[in-house]
Amino acid sequence: MLKPWTKFRTALRAFRAARAGNVAITFAFAVIPVVGFIGAGYDYSHANSVKTDLQAALDSTALMLAKDAATLSNSDLQVKARAYFTALFNRPEATIDSISATYTTSGGSNVTVTGQVEVPTTFLRTLDLMGMNALQNITINGSATTTWGTSRLRVALVLDNTGSMADDGKMDALKTATKNLLTQLKAAATTDGDVYVSIIPFSKDVNVGSANYGANWIDWSDWEDSNGSWQQTSSCNAGFGHSRHSHSHCNNSWTWTVANHSTWNGCITDRDQDYDQNVTAANPADSSLPGGQASTLFPAEQYSSCPVAMMGLNYNWTTMNSLVDSMQPAGNTNQPIGLVWGWQSLVGGGPLTAPAMDANYSYQQVIILLSDGLNTADRWYSEQTPVDNRMVQTGNGSGTCANIKAAGINIYTIQVNTGGDPSSALLDSCASKDQIGKSQFFMLTKAGDIITAFNTIGTNLTKLRVTR
Repeated sequence: MLKPWTKFRTALRAFRAARAGNVAITFAFAVIPVVGFIGAGYDYSHANSVKTDLQAALDSTALMLAKDAATLSNSDLQVKARAYFTALFNRPEATIDSISATYTTSGGSNVTVTGQVEVPTTFLRTLDLMGMNALQNITINGSATTTWGTSRLRVALVLDNTGSMADDGKMDALKTATKNLLTQLKAAATTDGDVYVSIIPFSKDVNVGSANYGANWIDWSDWEDSNGSWQQTSSCNAGFGHSRHSHSHCNNSWTWTVANHSTWNGCITDRDQDYDQNVTAANPADSSLPGGQASTLFPAEQYSSCPVAMMGLNYNWTTMNSLVDSMQPAGNTNQPIGLVWGWQSLVGGGPLTAPAMDANYSYQQVIILLSDGLNTADRWYSEQTPVDNRMVQTGNGSGTCANIKAAGINIYTIQVNTGGDPSSALLDSCASKDQIGKSQFFMLTKAGDIITAFNTIGTNLTKLRVTR
């Protein structure tokens, strides 16, 4: 039995000596497509490998540009895009034809990077030697888009302005913390409207602005009973008889004259007790509000410790800072009225307008409620429990807090407890829970901790807005 190598040499000698037909020529032509297919497979496999690296480099370039795209001119954006891509694309055999970047703010902020490279072939180009139109290079294209800021943020700041906030530096700390938070929120906005903020200072009442005295959503009945003056009027009738003995008869009467509504200081108190505070309609005077109550107007009150006027959703950062500076501590604590007006500011109604939501964005709505004590008074009561019940009905979990959370609004609550008061179970239960189930209730024992708490909340909100 011959060895394999011996068999092969014998067959080869027979092939070379063959004269019967064009076996050699036929074999040669047969080899060309075989080599071509093998070469094409190799070249396209190599091109796919380059395409994978191209896409990875484009993805990374788009992410890196997102950090400062909003601050770059278009020409600077192109320069940075090419510099980032060149540093990331480690395929020296490929030639970079073009790299371009675009930045838009439609439906959020977007950076799109497109690139094209040429990869030389190895086997396919050798077909040129055989007189064929060989493929010299394979063109590869790619694109990557990074989108951020597709979530918009609306924040209602419900801030205790009661008399006890004057103690232990709490009001000064609140002003500093609030202005720092406004700075954070402003920085989180790529364009106007990305972040809206409302500010609701509260004591026993809230102030909707005295300029609204002509509005049709105010109930004046109690105010008119308490604001005015008694005016005396007299009417006399001449007597009868001789002139030296005649007498006149006079009647004196007193009439209550209501003060002009323009003298109102802007304060309103709680709505009627049967109103369930489920504020969801744009028109607060609409009798179709939940429960069907007709009495949905806001009662005016000339409260002597009226806080500064609230401000609805806006992005006028300068004016909001001025409002914060003007806050002064006075009056009793009524957290429920502050909370319901924080909600009112997010849905609109009364003096407040909630801008329409753009369908191209998702929205986070947040209420941050800060108070330094326990509830002490509202329109009807001067005891804590009945005032608390406006926010949370003990035992059945209903009330304003539950209604707000059911509407998809996130609540942060903060108790500033510098006087050793009990921890507020009300504020704790009112707070929402974060993604891991932790309560968003902050219990603070020092005034300076307000600054830290607001910074923590601001950081959480801005990170969430940018990454969604």
